[in-house]
Amino acid sequence: MATRIDLMRNIGISAHIDSGKTTLTERILFYTDRIHSIHEVRGKDGVGATMDSMEIERERGITIQSAATFVEWNGYHINIIDTPGHVDFTIEVERSLRVLDGAILVLCAVAGVQSQSITVDRQMSRYNVPRLAFINKCDRVGANPARVCEQLREKLRLNAVLFQIPIGLEHKHEGVVDLVTMKALYFDGESGEQVREDEIPSHLLAEAQARREVLLNALTMFSDELTEAVLDDSVSVELVDEAARRGVLELNLCPVFCGSAYKNKGVQPLLNAVTRYLPCPTDVENVALNPKNEEERHPVSNNSSDPTLSYAFKLEDGPYGQLTYVRIYQGAINKGDFVFNARTGKKVKVGRLVRMHANKMEDIRRGEAGDIIALFGVDCASGDTFRGENSDLVLASMHVPEPVIHLALKPVDRKATDNMSKALQRFTKEDPTFRVAYDEKSGETIISGMGELHLDVYIERMKREFNADVDSGPPKVAYRERITNEIKFDYTHKKQTGGSGQYGRIIGVMAPLEDAEFEYTSKVSGGNVPREYILSVEKGFRASLVKGSLIGAPVDGLSVILQDGACHSVDSSDMAFQAAARGCFREFYPKGNPEVLEPVMSVAIEGPTEFLGDMVGTILQRRGILIGTMEEEGFVRIEAEVPLAEMFGYATTLRSATQGKAEFSMEFHRYSAAPRAVQEELIEIYRTERQTLNK
Repeated sequence: MATRIDLMRNIGISAHIDSGKTTLTERILFYTDRIHSIHEVRGKDGVGATMDSMEIERERGITIQSAATFVEWNGYHINIIDTPGHVDFTIEVERSLRVLDGAILVLCAVAGVQSQSITVDRQMSRYNVPRLAFINKCDRVGANPARVCEQLREKLRLNAVLFQIPIGLEHKHEGVVDLVTMKALYFDGESGEQVREDEIPSHLLAEAQARREVLLNALTMFSDELTEAVLDDSVSVELVDEAARRGVLELNLCPVFCGSAYKNKGVQPLLNAVTRYLPCPTDVENVALNPKNEEERHPVSNNSSDPTLSYAFKLEDGPYGQLTYVRIYQGAINKGDFVFNARTGKKVKVGRLVRMHANKMEDIRRGEAGDIIALFGVDCASGDTFRGENSDLVLASMHVPEPVIHLALKPVDRKATDNMSKALQRFTKEDPTFRVAYDEKSGETIISGMGELHLDVYIERMKREFNADVDSGPPKVAYRERITNEIKFDYTHKKQTGGSGQYGRIIGVMAPLEDAEFEYTSKVSGGNVPREYILSVEKGFRASLVKGSLIGAPVDGLSVILQDGACHSVDSSDMAFQAAARGCFREFYPKGNPEVLEPVMSVAIEGPTEFLGDMVGTILQRRGILIGTMEEEGFVRIEAEVPLAEMFGYATTLRSATQGKAEFSMEFHRYSAAPRAVQEELIEIYRTERQTLNK
């Protein structure tokens, strides 16, 4: 049955790791009759929370993949996405927020605003997502919702206003006072399913009245009618709700609620707030782009009768084929319809439509504008737009952060090689932040991701789901070699084999070159080296650049000037002059005092100003050079140059030094001479490897 679009809500639940998102979602499912018993994230019954459907999630007690579900509450249809809290799985939050209309930011009543809370808030701001805040764990020792609300104002610069205050804290937490209705709410029954209204306890009455005054003052900014009602002392619940909704939709208000999901307190009023204050699809402006003119922006209509526009935001490759999560922005998708993939131009038939409930599915025949559904057996990539036949628009793609950490993989046998290949193909399709590259020089497969846990989980999934046994280790750094002195050469290649032999003599100069890999110039005059053999000499030198004699690395920055030479009328040939160039390189290259070059990265670090000293310290410890710093609104950006060899494991070091509040990005900048101690170590390693091979 189709749901009216104004009675639809698409929300996400996001927070720092271990703030209680999945526990809160479990309670929402229970109170909306989607599930009939409650299981905990680290439950003793061995079942685990409904939304943590992967075996590895239940074992570790964390959310790794975002999970979608839907509930009905007081006539409203609510699509919910539970997202991971760990920064390594930030793409799951990113792609969810891209398609959601509103969000609940969950905070711990003890820890307050934490590092990932800041990241999630930044992601919500990027996509202009209106939010409510839920201060969870009010039953824990040290809980202080009022302090957390202040942190929301100071650290996140949100206009956070308490809509509730707790009745008791820590072990005395009994319920909440609703500052809109001025009633005390208690949660009775075995699982808190019965909400009981009562008078506000006398010891809380003064605080409740003071907090309500603050609430009304904040809301009068959004409603002239409410301002008049406050002056006339005739404030109604409807006026308060209307003003609050307007403030939330304008992104100028963040209503704050409190409770304890684990103790079954405060969840139902939060659901009421979702339906009252968070937007329906038509309240949010989404735009489509014309690929032929990207400055041309078209607001989507949210009308089910218009040409279809939908966005594939998440892929899962399950036992029955690829499952594609889709948000429909305009038009409708029916079972058996044909849709067009805007990226590939291919026409695709929709064979099966489902609604997701964690890892369970419910078949449906039609999805309409505003809804979040899933398609089966449709080949596409994350971020693709599906559109109707009469449309040429596309939806803007999401922000994909660059990977910051790398590992080298080696399969243990042939079977593991095939299975690893299948696993990597699937993982790169599912997760845009997971990258794979093959290093031809080292013969290693390099995987890149957002953190050590991110890559650990994928290696574990490779072993479990694909039976791919792999060894992992840090990848080899792509070093280079370069001569530092100019060398004059005079080399003759002479070989007699009984018949026609090989002869070639070359004379010239090898010199270091700064701005290019290789430069070859011929200054031969008088025909001592015929023109066709001049090219042969170049081929020979180019072939020699693949491997230097110092550490076996490619040679960079070499200039060769061929000045003269000699040839034989019978024994000279293309092969002879190529061999002459290779022999010349082997003999004279070591005389040029070669050195080892290491890749130097441009590194940009962003984090709170309070950690400036710690962040600079992490750079200086890794042979880094500071280029500059820039401060802005409590955040600092540091630009530096650091050798790539020193950057492995840096993500973990930076998070430890800044309580997880800083992030960094890096890209290749240039090659630079490695310090003498590093060069000597690399030369010794290469010498040892060669001796081992020769034995």
